[in-house]
Amino acid sequence: MAFMTLLVVGVYSAAGGLLGGLGANSGEGNTLAENSVPAEYARLVQQWGNLCETLSPALLAAQLNQESGFNPDAQSYADAQGIAQFIPGTWAAHGFDANGDGTANVWDPEDAIPSAAQYDCTIAGYVDDVPGDPVNNMLAAYNAGSYAVIQYGGVPPYEETQNYVETIRAAEASFAAPVQVEDELEERLPPSAVAAGAVNWAQEQLGTPYKWGGEGGPEDNGQFDCSGLMQAAYRQVGVELPRVANDQWNSGPHPDRDELLPGDLIFFSNDLTDSRAIHHVGIYVGGGYMIDAPYTGAVVRFDPIDSADYFGATRPTAQ
Repeated sequence: MAFMTLLVVGVYSAAGGLLGGLGANSGEGNTLAENSVPAEYARLVQQWGNLCETLSPALLAAQLNQESGFNPDAQSYADAQGIAQFIPGTWAAHGFDANGDGTANVWDPEDAIPSAAQYDCTIAGYVDDVPGDPVNNMLAAYNAGSYAVIQYGGVPPYEETQNYVETIRAAEASFAAPVQVEDELEERLPPSAVAAGAVNWAQEQLGTPYKWGGEGGPEDNGQFDCSGLMQAAYRQVGVELPRVANDQWNSGPHPDRDELLPGDLIFFSNDLTDSRAIHHVGIYVGGGYMIDAPYTGAVVRFDPIDSADYFGATRPTAQ
């Protein structure tokens, strides 16, 4: 512990006094983030997510994740079917044979994903005169029907529909490849200073008990879970991260293992091909170690980063 503390202090003490605000970069959503969508569907989502102005690959990915969790065999209590959760009547009217095999099959993602994108764009046209955000209205129409959106002049006051829209819009950025900001921002505040502030703050939390869902507020008694600690650490230096670990993966570019710098976020996944299976995150301090809040019963501590479930790293300071 003493060795690691000296390492962190040595790396970052020179950065004191340089900290300031650096805004988060949300991205446009025109390109999917690496490994954000199961590999077998990434091409379809990328291609069909650009079908119309109210759609993007990231938005389509977030919608499919909300509908079925990318499960092509999903079926709801209301008989919504497949990866895009079409009810039979809607599929009969809007499903089509996108892969050209002679059958419009709701259970085949090669038909269902393009059909979902086309249906999104079709209903966006139905509600394009309705006041409010056109993307929100499109999503609400997918969930509740175009008539309800027209009737209420926007997202209808149905709890299910409002949650549907809010959840998808909140998750949208996590499926989008980061967009690089102008170089002048990096000139104003060196990325190393941003990383310094985040790591130093995380170091101050060493010994704090882990709390599942903890974000460090009074209601959490100042305790954190893994992603809550990362979000709080970077918030101290003006960088807003998403709340959960598998969304934080898409908050910057992904350096290789031999390119890691202090301040990089380190991720661990149950499936090394799928970022949605990420289950843990820590902040790199150098020397093969990170600061993390590992699990219930443990405390914020130093841990080695090399393990069988090491997934990769993200550099939020590139924002």
